[in-house]
This record gives sequence, C-alpha cells and structure tokens, in this order.
Amino acid sequence: MSVYIKNLPHETICKLTDEVAIQPGQIVSKTLAQNSAISITLFGFDKDEEISTHDSSGDAMVTVLEGVGQFTVDGTVYILNAGETLIMPAQKPHAVYAKEAFKMLLTVVFPS
Repeated sequence: MSVYIKNLPHETICKLTDEVAIQPGQIVSKTLAQNSAISITLFGFDKDEEISTHDSSGDAMVTVLEGVGQFTVDGTVYILNAGETLIMPAQKPHAVYAKEAFKMLLTVVFPS
C-alpha cells in the first residue's frame, strides 16, 4: 500500500493545530506531502519570526489555523486570522511574518 500523505495518522480524526508546535524563536514545519505536483506543509511560527521575500513556480495557498499571520504578496500586505485563506500566485514575490505566534497550512500546486 502506498502512502501519499505522511506524518499524520491515516483513518484517524486529528486537529491540525495539534500536529505542529510553536517553539520559542523558531519556525517549525511538518511536511505532509511533497512531490513534483504538490507540497503540503504545516507551519508553526513564533511571534516576530518570518520567511523573507521569495517566489515559487507554483500557486501557494495558505490557511491560517491559529493566531494571526501577515503575508506580503507583490508588495500588498494581507492580514489573515484563523480560518482565513489566501492564494499567492506563482512567480509573484511573497513573504510571511508572524505578528503573533500562529500556525498555518501551506499547499503549493506546481505546474505539470
């Protein structure tokens, strides 16, 4: 049997917010799936941690699971609260900043 989604129990109800921890002064990540078509990763950011401006060959969809995250896409700042989602288009520069400690789910879909 092939396993395409890893690091989460299969056929078990779980809370994604419980699957990644906030660590002081760090960004913690847990990869759930990674291949040439898609990447799915959970992140936990401590307050004031950031990922500097970069771009991606795929469309990146972020969903904030807990807390508040700041996302800058091509110079425009977006503030996302728990339960909110933003799509950052492929090839557009973007950055992530933790206004407060927060957790997010990142899904990147790459061109075929």
